[in-house]
Amino acid sequence: MRTIFYIDGFNFYYGLRNIKKRDPSWAHFYWIDVVKLCEQFLSPDDILVKVKYFTAPPINVQKRIRQSAFLKVNDLINGEKFEVIRGKYIEKSMNCNLCNGTYTKPEEKRTDVNISVNLMGDTALGKVDKIVLITADSDLVPPIEFIKENYPNIQIKIYFPPSSYSNDLRDAAKNRKIVQMEKNKYRFTNSIIPKIVYSKDGADSAVIPPKWDV
Repeated sequence: MRTIFYIDGFNFYYGLRNIKKRDPSWAHFYWIDVVKLCEQFLSPDDILVKVKYFTAPPINVQKRIRQSAFLKVNDLINGEKFEVIRGKYIEKSMNCNLCNGTYTKPEEKRTDVNISVNLMGDTALGKVDKIVLITADSDLVPPIEFIKENYPNIQIKIYFPPSSYSNDLRDAAKNRKIVQMEKNKYRFTNSIIPKIVYSKDGADSAVIPPKWDV
């Protein structure tokens, strides 16, 4: 079974951040090999084609630096098995109910559309037999329902990031397996990356951001 994992990076990161508030040991899992993590969920008949990671560069400079280090280390380790599909952040104007003033808040754009396009595109082009979608974003119910109706032979699994859940996605996945990733902490532990990683030729490297070096 040709298997592709589709990771909603925003959902995944904030799931880790939220569960860390309850259990600080989850802070170790910001710096993980996502391909290795996904491989541990494969069935014996599965062949991992790729892990597609959907995200957007944060507006905040320090967050962007940390994200870049995380994406770079996964690229160094996994090469073509790891693909990043980027959206963008915009500054959205918000109204304050307390002071009647306005303020700006960063908002991620295009990620849901990028995931939907890749889910349906890979399916229609015959590139995948099993879809594993890692998200708790109910906006992704429509492409799941489309694939179920029009490509019933495609297997679909929904994995909820740590501290995340969606009743709508659970219902959309009927008879498909649901996985709550926070119940698989040992798989995260097995996927921790060394603090510094070098490319095969030694010409490039990626280092864990100091804030994540816990």
